[in-house]
Amino acid sequence: MEERNKTLGEFIIEKQSEFQYSSGELSRIINSIRLAAKVVNYKVNKAGLVDIVGAAGDQNIQGEDQQKLDVYANEVFIQTLINREIVCGIASEENDDFITVAGSDNSHNNKYVVLMDPLDGSSNIDVNVSVGTIFSVFRRVTPIGTPVQLEDFLQPGVNQVAAGYVIYGTSTMLVYTTGHGVNGFTLNPAIGTFYLSHPNMQFPKDGKIYSVNEGNYIHFPQGVKNYIKYCQLEEGDRPYTSRYIGSLVSDFHRNMIKGGIYLYPTSSKAPNGKLRLLYECNPMAFLAEQAGGKASDGYKRIMEIQPTELHQRVPFFCGSQNMVEKAEEFMENNK
Repeated sequence: MEERNKTLGEFIIEKQSEFQYSSGELSRIINSIRLAAKVVNYKVNKAGLVDIVGAAGDQNIQGEDQQKLDVYANEVFIQTLINREIVCGIASEENDDFITVAGSDNSHNNKYVVLMDPLDGSSNIDVNVSVGTIFSVFRRVTPIGTPVQLEDFLQPGVNQVAAGYVIYGTSTMLVYTTGHGVNGFTLNPAIGTFYLSHPNMQFPKDGKIYSVNEGNYIHFPQGVKNYIKYCQLEEGDRPYTSRYIGSLVSDFHRNMIKGGIYLYPTSSKAPNGKLRLLYECNPMAFLAEQAGGKASDGYKRIMEIQPTELHQRVPFFCGSQNMVEKAEEFMENNK
């Protein structure tokens, strides 16, 4: 079969042997995410037609207003994973605490936990800009047969067994890794099937795009200010192009294809950074590294950070390897 005509289902079966513990659960988790993504995609695409956009009236644990579609996407992903009895726990950016999942026989024999940002960039929905779902999968560290514990979720990113995102854009794509490269699948909405469209995705080593919210420039650390100035200098292959959508999945996806760096540093307004280590930075770092890119907090590798809380925030520098290393150089020189 020609590589690009391969469906996501066929690809998962073919790659089953690459999973370290190939008992089928990880394949079923990816399949569950595929199913939930199709349901959410349908709602996102008709969001302009129905009263599902706008705030739901609640705030999430971060103190941010929850969009109606956020709440809907959160429920769809959680229910899809629970109904299939393949995970022992779920943590979501939208929930204060993790969810313990017991089997129908009240056993706790499942081996994996899923962490997710069900609808990243959702404030962009009502202006028809791409949003996405980000997910991360770990193998539990507590004994099988016991209820899941906080320590199962507070694992460094290097322990991830799978991670990925769904981007609901001009076309809907599911991009994921299980530690053997990054592959992208595009949804054919006419028949509801994801097809392999971007095999073995790679970050170019260099790029010409920098993505940062320059409106916060005055609040950034000196190293970031100096790096932005460097990007704007007319010298060599610079100035670089500034492209910032404000939807992490969209900015990351573009930079992976075209070459670029995404920065969300600390600032006087967000002294720890704004992005969440467990729901955004770890999964994106795993994807970046598997695609030949790099992800750091400005000084050290994101995936080696030991999490201490579910909703921990960290600064995030991610993208083409040479660009991230240059930004780290500026950070180091301006400590």
